[in-house]
Order: sequence, then structure tokens, then C-alpha cells
Amino acid sequence: MNAPREHRPVDTTTRNRNRWMLVGLFVLFFGAMAVAGLLRFSGWRPEGLKNKGELVEPVVDLRGIVPELADGKPYRWKDAPRTWRIVAMTRDCDGANAAPCERLLTDLDKVWQLAGKDADRVHVLWVGALPAQGPRPNTLHVVRASGALRDTLPRAEDPKGMPVYLLDPNGFVVLRYAPGFDPADLRTDLSRLLKVN
Repeated sequence: MNAPREHRPVDTTTRNRNRWMLVGLFVLFFGAMAVAGLLRFSGWRPEGLKNKGELVEPVVDLRGIVPELADGKPYRWKDAPRTWRIVAMTRDCDGANAAPCERLLTDLDKVWQLAGKDADRVHVLWVGALPAQGPRPNTLHVVRASGALRDTLPRAEDPKGMPVYLLDPNGFVVLRYAPGFDPADLRTDLSRLLKVN
């Protein structure tokens, strides 16, 4: 037969230390949640999760517009599933001021090449006349300029130059890049989105 255990009272110092430890754990747990909530609702995001381009809000839907390619054929969004599109809204590329267009085409070609194994899933849509000089990505599609496309894309008529847009596989405009943007920003956003989708 086991002898009954002797109940020893806990001394006040140990009891107080245990209580403060419990309070500390409570504050640590719920304090971290409160700080995370504050950061989340204040709009702060870790640097690696921020878009480099300007997020288009509200989302612009281009599915109702069927761009016409330079050869007269339609470019349909659904014909290339899981394909992201880079849309360059150009102007004056066939005249004497073709240098900015050539530079933009070179930048977009670099972005396209740096997509690596996913490059076939990235179409470059060049809206307007193609400059005589400059690289030609394999997935380049020259699109005829249309009022419907210009009117639908946010701030397509930018007085500072030629904006570029990133479209998701369904034909929704996701990001806008102001004229003179850094192509590394487009590459960063595109590579992140290609990994997700």
C-alpha cells in the first residue's frame, strides 16, 4: 500500500515567479499577434512581397477587347492559357524618334530572356508600329493600336512617354509601369508571378 503523498505548500516566491512567467507568456503571444495585426492593417509589407510596379485598382478587364495583330488576325486571351502578357503602349516608333522605342524593346527583350524556362509563358504585346532596329523576342506580337485598348488601359496616354502593363493569364491588368521604369522591377514582379501561377 502506497503511503499518502505529503502536500507541501508552495512558497510565495515560487508562486509569484510562476504567475509572472504565465503573464509574460500571455503578453508575448498576444503582443506578437497585436503587432502583426497593426503592421498588416497599416499596409506595411516585407520588402520581398512589395510590387515594384503600380498595382492597378480597380482591376481592369481586357477580356472583352480582342486586339488585332499586325497581320489582321485576332489575338485572343484564352488561346494561350497560363500565359502572362507584357503590353507596351508605344507611339512614334516608326519616325525619327525611334530611339526610345528601340530602348524599350531592348529592355522588354531582356526581361523576356531572363524569364528563362518560363519565357514561352510570357507574350510581349507591342501596341503600335515596331521600330526598324531592336531585338525581337520569340513571343513578340505586334498589335495594331486601337482606341478601345488605349481607352481601357489606365493612363495609356502618358505625356511622359510609353507605359508598360503586366496582364495575368485571363486578360486582367495587374500592374502598370510608368514611362522610364527600371526593367529590373518588371523582371522581379514577373518572376514572382510566374512562380505563383
